[in-house]
Amino acid sequence: MKKTLLITFLLLFQYSFSKPITETQKLATTCKVWGFLKYYHPNVTDGSKNWDEQLFQILPKIEEAQTSEAFSSVLENWIVSLGEIKKQETLKPDVKKEYFDKNFDLSWFNNKELFSKSLSKKLKFIEENRNKNQQFYYTSNPYIEVINEIKYKEFKWTDKNLRLLALFRYWNQMEYFFPYKYKMDQSWDSVLIEMMPRFSNPESEMDFALAMREISIKLNDTHASTQMRQMYDYFGDKFITADVAFIDNKAVVVALKNDSLAKIDDFRIGDVVTKVDGKAVGDLIKENLKYAEGSNMPAILKNIYWAVFNGKTESIEIEFIRDNTTSVKKVKRYTYSKLRITNAKNAEKWKLLDDSIGYVDVERIKADELPSVMKQFENTRAIVFDARKYPQEPNIEEDIAQYLYPGEKAFAKFIDADLTYPGRYVWREDQKTGRTNADYYKGKVIILQNEKTQSHGEHLVMCLQAAPNATIIGSQTSGADGGTCRFEIIKGYSTIFTGFGIFYPNGKETQRIGIVPDIEVKPTILGIQQGKDEVLERAILFAKNGK
Repeated sequence: MKKTLLITFLLLFQYSFSKPITETQKLATTCKVWGFLKYYHPNVTDGSKNWDEQLFQILPKIEEAQTSEAFSSVLENWIVSLGEIKKQETLKPDVKKEYFDKNFDLSWFNNKELFSKSLSKKLKFIEENRNKNQQFYYTSNPYIEVINEIKYKEFKWTDKNLRLLALFRYWNQMEYFFPYKYKMDQSWDSVLIEMMPRFSNPESEMDFALAMREISIKLNDTHASTQMRQMYDYFGDKFITADVAFIDNKAVVVALKNDSLAKIDDFRIGDVVTKVDGKAVGDLIKENLKYAEGSNMPAILKNIYWAVFNGKTESIEIEFIRDNTTSVKKVKRYTYSKLRITNAKNAEKWKLLDDSIGYVDVERIKADELPSVMKQFENTRAIVFDARKYPQEPNIEEDIAQYLYPGEKAFAKFIDADLTYPGRYVWREDQKTGRTNADYYKGKVIILQNEKTQSHGEHLVMCLQAAPNATIIGSQTSGADGGTCRFEIIKGYSTIFTGFGIFYPNGKETQRIGIVPDIEVKPTILGIQQGKDEVLERAILFAKNGK
């Protein structure tokens, strides 16, 4: 009896430390360890090892490990093989550095289900004695630049090693260098678990390509997406001749890409498209949300156009409403080169509106034009700065601020990646602009914005917003402030994401939230049909009566 109990106890004891482990668990954890060693281990961060090849060599051993104990042993032996790490002198924290640590979490070292105590200790030792000097795989200027990755002349989607390498590279680059990781809807760890089967065992080349797209969309960042030729194969490369805005699950024509081509299909401003090839527009939006980048829903709807209307065929059937009558017709689609998009380049950069109100189009205004413009508007009751399109002039916001600020003032604050401690960020000094100026503009400063106000546009709004007597009118902005980082994940798959964080001086966020308007105004279907600019009209009303 005692012998039976002893055997049972030993079996239970062995099972508790040798639990079965799934392929997804093994690969996801290997991904995290591989990335950590890539950016922390001194004998890896110096570039002396072919780190891709190291992954390819360890994967068969990972696959053979059937229990957590065996898996942990493989990882520990791998780390030992990388060579000795010298223990560094413990330095006092740099009191000059103010850390931003909302993204930083290495607590996974202590995963008792998968890691032995000795493996956990080794990982912690590497963190404490990490490379604090120049890194081989990344630099910063001021946002992260990915460097020295092996360029594979050909990427074959059937090669499991290369598919996993693509995922491991991308996931770890975001894990350590995406400043807004903590703002995602889904934890980055759970994204890794969810997407792993799509990379380890995709159903087809297209399934793999779409997975590459989907994982970047999960960043919930209007800047973030992955581009590859397969997107054209899946969604098509032909466009209709109308620009639309999505309102109430309907596509409303707001502009024509090419007047003469649009006339052939009889597109008119204000047409409301309800179905495309028999599918409701609302259903098409839902089906394609996972492919459209955006920090918030207005930004997603701005970017989802191509997934609803693009295709491979020369024409599509649409159901639309005009003058309260529902009709069905076929409209043509064109490749981008044949579309020959025409823009209203002759629109005025600035003008005087009724009742002494100035108007400036910040998309097109130039810095050297500001002196005469501001002189012309110096006695107006208000100036409307229209930021609903992307500003083309670098630093135009600070040029404008010289006329709006009575003195120097902080309007933004940045975080930069700490190159000595991957995953951690450091606050920069406040961004300030303005000068002592007793003759600053004393009238109302009104800023117009919408979902097209993005990145530089949002930074511009933050700057103008800090002026005395400033009011923002419009709707939620794109919620993707900060410079972009671009790199090729692997041959044929390029990606982009927001590379550094921008906040208000008090630390308040703009990512995903965007710039919150003081007076919210959104275009309506009726207003579009009547040819109104409802946001500008509301600004004029506010300029006149302050309400």
